[in-house]
Amino acid sequence: MFERILVLAPHTDDGEVGCGGTIAKFIEQKKNIYYVAFSSAQKSVRKGFPKNILEIEVKKAIQVLGVSPSNLILFDYEVRTFPEFRQEILEDIIKLRADIKPDLVIVPSLNDIHQDHAVIAREALRAFKKVTLLGYEEPWNNIVFETRSFIILDERHVQKKIEALRCYESQKHRSYLDEDFIWGLAHTRGTQIEVPYAEAFEVLRFVVNDR
Repeated sequence: MFERILVLAPHTDDGEVGCGGTIAKFIEQKKNIYYVAFSSAQKSVRKGFPKNILEIEVKKAIQVLGVSPSNLILFDYEVRTFPEFRQEILEDIIKLRADIKPDLVIVPSLNDIHQDHAVIAREALRAFKKVTLLGYEEPWNNIVFETRSFIILDERHVQKKIEALRCYESQKHRSYLDEDFIWGLAHTRGTQIEVPYAEAFEVLRFVVNDR
């Protein structure tokens, strides 16, 4: 159904965390995946790592998932300042819309409380009026999350997601990169629809084009 898929990540690693299994599955199905990160969060990099470490790590991670390096797009907005640059970000997203022409866009949940994530979700909703939009979950930022759509995963897709996230050596202290958590969430979402594993999404817009 979907052939050109655009994943919008506020920061490097958000896309893998939110929908890494789905990316792995779509790549396996020969879909054309574009991954866009709006910040490499240099101000948040821990001491002992080079400032551009997250840029290095995201390049490794998307290759593990199978995304072509030519389909990785990195912007350089400063972490935690996206609301100040809302219009510029909207214009970047509109340009992505024109250049990529996706038929599915995957973004953070509209209920994500992180200011950067919220800007990306809302501006994508504004820009993509004719395209299906799904919102991925990041439970530590979601007070509420409506599991309205599910993508069924096999064990190998979850494993590929974990392998991609292992590329983020600079972030391994984060609780959301814990492998037991990743397996557990995939199992929980699978249990909701009586399959072993899945990723869940909010449906922000659903467009059927049967022409």
